[in-house]
Amino acid sequence: MGGDTVPTFCPLCVSRCGARAEVEDGTFVALHPDPSHPTGKAICVKGKAAPEILYHPSRLRHPLRRTHPRDFADPGWEQISWDEALDAVGERLMSLAASYGPESVGFSSSSPSTSAISDAVDWVQRLIRAFGSPNYCNYMELCGWGRYLAPLYTFGACVPGEYLPDLENAGCILFWGYNPSVARLAHATSTVAAVARGAKLIVVDPRKAGLAAKADHWLRVRPGTDAALALSLTHVMIENGWYDVDFVRDWTNAADVVGGRTVWDLLASRCAEFPPDVAQGITGVPAADIVAAARTIWEARPVAFYTWSGLEQHSGTTQTMRAINVLYALTGSLDVPGGNVLFEEVPSNPIDGAEFLSDTRPPAVGVEERPLGPARFEFVTGEDFYTAALDRRIKALVSFGGNMVMAHGDSARGRAALQTLDFFVQADLFMTPTAELADIVLPVTTPFESEALKIGFEYSQEAQSLVQLRQPLVPPRGEARSDLQIVFDLATRLGLGGHFWDGDIEAAFRHQLAPSGITLEDLRANPAGVRVPLTTRYRKYADTGFNTPSRKVELYSATLAAHGYAPIPTFEEPLTSPRSRPDLADRYPLVLSCAKSLFFCETQHRQVAALRKSAPEPQLEIHPSTAASRGITAGDWVSLITPYGNVRARAKFNASLDPGVVFGQHGWWEACDELGLPGYPPYGPKSANLNLVLSQTPSDPISGSSPLRASICDVALLEV
Repeated sequence: MGGDTVPTFCPLCVSRCGARAEVEDGTFVALHPDPSHPTGKAICVKGKAAPEILYHPSRLRHPLRRTHPRDFADPGWEQISWDEALDAVGERLMSLAASYGPESVGFSSSSPSTSAISDAVDWVQRLIRAFGSPNYCNYMELCGWGRYLAPLYTFGACVPGEYLPDLENAGCILFWGYNPSVARLAHATSTVAAVARGAKLIVVDPRKAGLAAKADHWLRVRPGTDAALALSLTHVMIENGWYDVDFVRDWTNAADVVGGRTVWDLLASRCAEFPPDVAQGITGVPAADIVAAARTIWEARPVAFYTWSGLEQHSGTTQTMRAINVLYALTGSLDVPGGNVLFEEVPSNPIDGAEFLSDTRPPAVGVEERPLGPARFEFVTGEDFYTAALDRRIKALVSFGGNMVMAHGDSARGRAALQTLDFFVQADLFMTPTAELADIVLPVTTPFESEALKIGFEYSQEAQSLVQLRQPLVPPRGEARSDLQIVFDLATRLGLGGHFWDGDIEAAFRHQLAPSGITLEDLRANPAGVRVPLTTRYRKYADTGFNTPSRKVELYSATLAAHGYAPIPTFEEPLTSPRSRPDLADRYPLVLSCAKSLFFCETQHRQVAALRKSAPEPQLEIHPSTAASRGITAGDWVSLITPYGNVRARAKFNASLDPGVVFGQHGWWEACDELGLPGYPPYGPKSANLNLVLSQTPSDPISGSSPLRASICDVALLEV
């Protein structure tokens, strides 16, 4: 026996960083960057901690069944066999579907942007669609709407979700509500290289975090006012003629006439409501900085941009994305070198089950209230799922990861909704506050114990050209099975085996690969992957136009207008802010936002010593002057108070914040025994669960996005 270095990739977040794993005497000991891989220039701290995650003693290793009612403190778990577990799940789901229809069963998963469910998410969706349920809750309204679905109402395409920033050739990089140093390390390393070669960088973020320190323009926007900033930037560009006249004339609906006025006139009039001095009063961004940033956007084109959940968790998310999308359209940078490009993909057979969709399927819950929102695409918001469970429209839940009660606002309401279900099965790595409410818990492998097929890495043309079969580094712990294996196992128990190659995952992979000409044998012989020569075609819209009703980029959206929404991008003050709620401003004078941690995958892994040592306690970032006025010193325990209650955190001073803004952290509950660091109750006194005191409402009227990034609060010294 000895040591081996195995080519692989880390799927713990959307970066999917190429890596090399060290395996010594059958033990996974380290994960290192693989510079030969298109996404492998660096590995984040979470990837480096992969061995500790895999071997953590609190891993779930066997299927478990609840023996006590859900409202008992002790679930009374008993170990059962996989056959017992799968038979029970299959019987209950088929019984409920027969009695109440498949729509009575909801499905959920963690977000594929922030977890390894990306290995299996298309197969999960295939299972849901084959079963016949339209109800899939995967955080789309909180982590995806702004990148994938809201842009359909402007471009008819997922910009920037699928039209990716061509950072290697960009003249100007615009990151808005996005910190790639935390969220997508491959973008961070490329951006550093681009800045070094002379590209301009604009970062819009209330915090001076990550690459904001290297930006030519850091625009410190007040949380939730991004649409006003985008409209002001657009106003400056229109006033100065800083826009691509040919693209606007030929490929937008600017010349269309609505109510006797051209769309261009309507847009210019709307943007004129937000000249830089007015926008400064709304957003906090100095007027001169708005003009300077607009000039850079124009003069440093082509522009590559990306956004993240900093823009997806607000009461005005959809109009914000519309405003930014329209701003981007004016640069003429879409699908050109250095802009946002739809890179060519390796041919493959789709496996997400779209063939099972039909007009006779029942609608997803929430579509009546928000007909253009996630439910239109069969994604259910957390708010709507909780409502449907509480009023008994959804009677069962099958969940693949995702700590629902900790990841959504209104944690206590989420617990009540899950307790109401007739049946609930959770597949997970660890026991969580959500899994503790399940009837059956299924143990899942880490991605380093399981095989997964990746056709293209969403980053660059080189990355999209790579096909890689990630091989297991070590056997699964205990009886754990991969999410993919669980999907195939459940499919056969539900009588859907014919749609899942009778449970044969290898046959399914062969079907998926068939159009590529690549075989599993090729991939197993080349664990670093097989590259398919692909050449990027640009300006593909010139062939058939855009996939919108007008076949053009829609500065004015007739679809939104037909449903009673503003067709020209607009700004509305966040629905719960000190300005919109003066009745609450005296008691809750501060704006509360939150940001993703560098050290944890959302609510996971605070029990892992290698990660927890760098972030031992929940923190609240606060300006020193704001703290001083409340008698708070750095490191004090404080009480974060909202209209929904209070939670605790340690004060961390951040002088780059606006004094009226504080930043919390969600996901705190688990203890780290190795370091002697405590856990925190998810509910009730002494909780550090930020989402316990954040509401899912008032949500975005189109998408149902919860206002987790812009609400109201106060902070007080906590007597301990």
